[in-house]
Amino acid sequence: MIKVILCDDHALIRRGIRDTLADAPDIEVVGEAGDYGELRSLMRALPVDKQCDVLVLDINMPGRSGLDVLHVLKDEGTATRVLIVSMYPEDQYAIRALRAGAYGYVNKGGDPQLLVQAVRTVAQGRKYVTPEIAQMLVESLTAPAPEQAHQKLSDRELQTLVMIASGKRLSDIAEELMLSPKTVSVYRARVLEKLGLSNNSELTVYAIRNGLVES
Repeated sequence: MIKVILCDDHALIRRGIRDTLADAPDIEVVGEAGDYGELRSLMRALPVDKQCDVLVLDINMPGRSGLDVLHVLKDEGTATRVLIVSMYPEDQYAIRALRAGAYGYVNKGGDPQLLVQAVRTVAQGRKYVTPEIAQMLVESLTAPAPEQAHQKLSDRELQTLVMIASGKRLSDIAEELMLSPKTVSVYRARVLEKLGLSNNSELTVYAIRNGLVES
C-alpha cells in the first residue's frame, strides 16, 4: 500500500485529491496538512507503520512555500518522495521544482488519473514528468532557450514577486513568510533590480504576462 500525505492550504483542493486517490486500491491517504507547520507536526506524529511514501505538495502556501519545503526535506535527507501538484503551468515552476528535489510535477487542471499514475511512479522511486515537461527538458539540452529574467531569481525572490503581484502588502508578506518587513523589502528591491522594473505595478504586469499569477 502506498501511503500519501496531502499538503495544500485549500481544504477543497485536498478533498478533491483525496477523492481521486481513494479510487486507487493501492493508495492510502494517511494525513493532510494546510501548511508547513501542520505538515511537520503530522510527519512527527504518524506511527512508523503510517509513515508516508509520497508527499503531494502544493507550491503556493502561506509561510514556507512548496519550494522551501522541498529544500528543507532535501537538506534533512528525508526519505519521503515529493510530488508537486500545482495550479501553475509547467513552464514556470516544473524545472525549478525538480531541481529542488521533487520527484514529479502535475498540474491541478490535468486529468485526475494522471495524478494516480504520478503517485505510483514516484512511490517506485522514479521521476514523473508530463510530455510537456519532457519536451522542455529535451529542448533545454539540445538547444538551450534564452533564460527569462525571473528564472534568475532565487526561490524566495520569486515567492516575493508572486505575492506582491497577487496584491499582498509587504507587511502581509512578512507575516506569512515569518520574516521581518525589512527583509521582505530587501527581496523586493532585488526583484526590481534583476527584472529591470521600477514599482509594484510593473511587477504585477510582468507576473501576469509571464503566467506567474492569474490575471
